[in-house]
Amino acid sequence: MMKIGVLSLQGDFAEHISAIEKNGKTAIQVRTIAELKQCDFLIMPGGESTTIGKLLKSTGLDIEIQNRFRTGDLKIWGTCAGAILCALEVVTDNPVNHLSLADYTIVRNAYGNQLDSFEVSLEVANIKTECAFIRAPQITRLGQGFEVLATYNDNVIFAKKGNLIVSTCHTELYQNKEFYGCLLEGQFFGNFSNL
Repeated sequence: MMKIGVLSLQGDFAEHISAIEKNGKTAIQVRTIAELKQCDFLIMPGGESTTIGKLLKSTGLDIEIQNRFRTGDLKIWGTCAGAILCALEVVTDNPVNHLSLADYTIVRNAYGNQLDSFEVSLEVANIKTECAFIRAPQITRLGQGFEVLATYNDNVIFAKKGNLIVSTCHTELYQNKEFYGCLLEGQFFGNFSNL
C-alpha cells in the first residue's frame, strides 16, 4: 500500500490534504528529504512555481525527487505550479528551477492574470470533477507516450505518462470525493495506505 505525501513548501497543499482526509486517508506533509523518503506518491500542488522551485533547490528536495522519480521509486501528480515544475520545457518571462521529469512544454500564466480565472466541469478518465483555472499554465506540447485524460477547448488539462500525472487546473478546491476516491483507490497508480 502506497503512502501519500503532499509537497508543503508553499501553495494550496492544505486543500489537497483535506481532500485526501475526506476519503479516509492521511497524507505526510513533505518539507524535508526525510519526509519525502516516507512517501511512495507525491502531490506537487498549485502555488507560485518560482518560489516553490527555489525552495526545492534550497532543501535539496529537487535532486531527491528527480532521483527517485527516474528510478521508478516515486509516483507524482503535479497540479498547476506542480505541472510547471515537472516539465522539461517551461515558457516563461522569469526563470523557474524546474525538475525536467517528463518531455512536455508548458506555458506559465497562459490564460491571463488572477482576474481571468474561471471554472469548468470536466471528465477526467470518465470521472466528473469541477476545476478552477487560476493564473493557469497551458500544456502546448506532449512528448511520446503520454495519455491525455482530459481536455478543455482542445487544450490538454490532464495527462499521464508512467509514474506521472500532470494537470493545469485546481481540482482540490472542490474536494470531489469521487475524483479523489478514484485516485486513491487505484484508478491511476494503485492502492494507498491509511498510514
